Amino acid sequence: MNAVELLGSASDHRSYFATVATPLPGVLPPLLNGRYKLEGLLGAGGVGMVYRARDLLAEQCGEPQPLVAIKLLRDDVAVCPDSAALLYSEYALTRHLSHQGVVRVHSFEVDAASQRAFFSMQLLSGMPLDRLLCEQPLGLAWGELSSIAMGLLDALAFAHGHGVLHGDIKPSNLILGEQGVQLLDFGLGQAMDGVLDGLARLSRNRIRAWTPAYAAPELLDGAPLSTASDLFAAACVIYELAGGKQPFDRVGARAMGEQYPGQSLDRPANLPAKVWPALRQALALDPAARQSGARGLQQALVIPPLSLLRRWFGQPQGYPADTESPHVQP
Repeated sequence: MNAVELLGSASDHRSYFATVATPLPGVLPPLLNGRYKLEGLLGAGGVGMVYRARDLLAEQCGEPQPLVAIKLLRDDVAVCPDSAALLYSEYALTRHLSHQGVVRVHSFEVDAASQRAFFSMQLLSGMPLDRLLCEQPLGLAWGELSSIAMGLLDALAFAHGHGVLHGDIKPSNLILGEQGVQLLDFGLGQAMDGVLDGLARLSRNRIRAWTPAYAAPELLDGAPLSTASDLFAAACVIYELAGGKQPFDRVGARAMGEQYPGQSLDRPANLPAKVWPALRQALALDPAARQSGARGLQQALVIPPLSLLRRWFGQPQGYPADTESPHVQP
């Protein structure tokens, strides 16, 4: 049954999901709703699992690409109260965004046999950025990095402009393919006030799934999601892509700030000095200092063609700022 057809106001959301039976733990049929044939696990995170599946109805109708991805909640999460509503929230947030840099979702359903809520979405072909980082341990050259950073920030600025916060930006939630980089997994996201008012406001207190290496320190202190916290996570990803290591050495910004107060970050070698101040500002521990927003950081990362720099500065080689020290005080 397609749950989308049954959902209207916020009260409708609550009453519908209250009637969904508790999922049977560990029971996942190979065929969901007689339509989606599961073919293999693509990945699993702290909250959900994603399977590769064949849409038999689409295949029967002659669709040349009947493969989709199916997302469900993990067994231990699926049995929690509001779990189906939590998954629907992710579906609704993603569906609200129509952008080439955001994964497309198709339909939200509840399997009749197992009572497991799930949604189908575009099956992406490409490489997750965490795998790319494993293959490029010293980071990416600026030519490669800049296009990925621009794509990420463009998608994030679009999401923020349409009232959606992501909440879990990290390399494993970004896929690089022929169409550029695409952002997925809005499972920890939420809508801003006045956006998707019919969506139930859920308490996420039971789910502590922030990734410390990319989470803004205020999130770990209990502050709500914000555009500033999303920007911080995106800046962490860009920094890691430039130098091959996370800016706060895996311990997270809050722990680093407590252990080494006043310590500055070094500019990654692959990051032009011209753009470093803007990225460093986006990595500020104080959310009030992250004023640029995703669009502002995207614009700050634009470097004019070398030919224009030569014309402006009369220097035949390199960028005039390349001679600056990579060490910048906060």
